[in-house]
Amino acid sequence: MTEQDSGGTFRSGFACFVGRPNAGKSTLTNALVGRKVAITSDKPQTTRHTVRGIVHRSDGQLIIIDTPGLSKPRSLLQERLNDLVRATWTEVDVVAVALPSNQNIGPGDRYLVGQLAALRRPPTLVALATKTDLVSRERLARHLGQIAALQTELGIRFEEVLPCSALSGDQVSEVADVLLGLLPPGPDYYPDGEITDEPDEVLVAELIREAALEDVRDELPHSIAAQVEEMGLREGRPAERPLLDVFASLIVERDSQKGIMVGRAGERIKRIGSQARQQISAMLGTPVHLDLRVKVVKDWQRDAKQLNRLGL
Repeated sequence: MTEQDSGGTFRSGFACFVGRPNAGKSTLTNALVGRKVAITSDKPQTTRHTVRGIVHRSDGQLIIIDTPGLSKPRSLLQERLNDLVRATWTEVDVVAVALPSNQNIGPGDRYLVGQLAALRRPPTLVALATKTDLVSRERLARHLGQIAALQTELGIRFEEVLPCSALSGDQVSEVADVLLGLLPPGPDYYPDGEITDEPDEVLVAELIREAALEDVRDELPHSIAAQVEEMGLREGRPAERPLLDVFASLIVERDSQKGIMVGRAGERIKRIGSQARQQISAMLGTPVHLDLRVKVVKDWQRDAKQLNRLGL
C-alpha cells in the first residue's frame, strides 16, 4: 500500500530516538507503539541494543529505533553502545533528540547535538522535550528556551520542538504526526500487526533483566546481563494448555554480586523470576515456566568475547 484510501501520500520510514541515559526514549517508544517493545528503568544503560518499534497508521508506517543512551565510555560495552548509536544516525530519515524537561540541558546534550550537526550529511532533527508531566508550565517554558538557545549556540535547526509525556500520554499522538510528516513517501516495510522485529528470545531476556534492575535498585545495575539459554513449548501438553519452558541466566561479574542477586535463602532471585515470568507470559500470551539461575562471568563488560556471546 503506497497511497491512502483518500488519495493522500502514504509515508513510511525510520526515526530514531537519541539522548542521554534515562531521557525517556524507551517509555516514549512503547507509548507510540501501544505495547511494550523496549524495557524501561530509571537506571542508566538500561537499553543495550537498538530496538525497533513499528507504528501502523492509515497514512503511513513509522519505524522507531530506540537507541542506548550516549555517555562517556567507562567500559568496552559502553564504547560499543556509543558506536551503535552513531551508526544508527546514518541509517534513519529523522533523528529525534530527547531532552527531559525536568533536567537542565547540559554538556552531554551539547555534545550529542554537536555530533549530529557535524555529520557530513546531517539527518533531519527534531527536539522532544520529554517528561513534561514532571514539571510546571513555568519550568517547561524555561526548558523550551534552553532548547532554542541550544540551536543558536550550535548553529543547528530542529524542524520541530515538541513537548510530550509518555506517561500521561500528553502529545504522544502529535509526536507520531510530526515524525511521520517528515518521512518520505514509501511502502509498508512490515505487515499489519507486527510491532517489533525483535526475536522472542531477546525480548524474554530483556524482560528478565528489567525485573532484575527494578529489584536490585542501585546495588549493581551496570553489572547485570540476561541470557536465554533455551526456550520452547513443553512437549506432550494439550494444545489448549500450552506451557513455555524458559531456561535463562542472570550474569554478574563477581561472586559477591551473585550473593546480592540470589538474596537471603534465594528470596531475591525467586522474586525476580516471579515478576519476569508474569511479564513474559503477558507479552507472549502463554503460561511460562522460568528456570532462572545466576552465573558469574568475570568482568564481562570489558571482555570482547563475552560481549559477542551476549550479542552486545
